[in-house]
Amino acid sequence: MQTPEDKPIYRLLTGRDDRAFCERVSEALEQGWRLFGSPTMVWDEGHLCLKVAQAVVWHEADVVKDQNLPK
Repeated sequence: MQTPEDKPIYRLLTGRDDRAFCERVSEALEQGWRLFGSPTMVWDEGHLCLKVAQAVVWHEADVVKDQNLPK
């Protein structure tokens, strides 16, 4: 299974909650990655901004979510 630029099949995209972050996630989706789970947000008091994270997995990866995790 080959991913773009030989990246791992699981990636966690992080950054400020801004257009640049949204474009990075959009680019990953266009390349064939798929969203994995829900995004996470946290207020960064040191930089006075909202930080976000979104996990993505390669579309060919056989990823199984842990069924024992709370929903």
